[in-house]
Amino acid sequence: MECPNCHENASKVIDSRPSDENRSIRRRRECENCGYRFTTFERVEQTPLLVIKNDGTREPFNREKILRGVMMAAQKRPISSQQLDTLVDHVDNAVRKQGVSEISSKEIGEIVMDELANLDDVAYIRFASIYRQFTDVSGFMEAMKDMLKKQHGED
Repeated sequence: MECPNCHENASKVIDSRPSDENRSIRRRRECENCGYRFTTFERVEQTPLLVIKNDGTREPFNREKILRGVMMAAQKRPISSQQLDTLVDHVDNAVRKQGVSEISSKEIGEIVMDELANLDDVAYIRFASIYRQFTDVSGFMEAMKDMLKKQHGED
């Protein structure tokens, strides 16, 4: 594997362990040329999943796009990058467990919001404000009411 530091192709595996609830393998590697250590992940290649966007277009499912969205919502919040990675893993798993080849961006957004509601109130509201495209204060109030219902176990 190519070293991200010196770009040589000789590296050795130092440590391997299961990751993402045994759906991937995390490997620590060391470049045999410069000694730089880096981490790689090995995952099973999954069948393509298409996301149907609001305008009807389709694009490949991209977990990195979800991660960027939740990172924006979680800025300056006491949420670790590990928690965000776990959240994205849960979303990815929930989407794939449905066993479909296409899913709407709205469905994905709802799954993300459910996960964020369990993690951080402020991040939930921030994500909801972009995802639901609030046009006035009443939209914020509705999202806050939804969040409070979930916190109190009402559905």
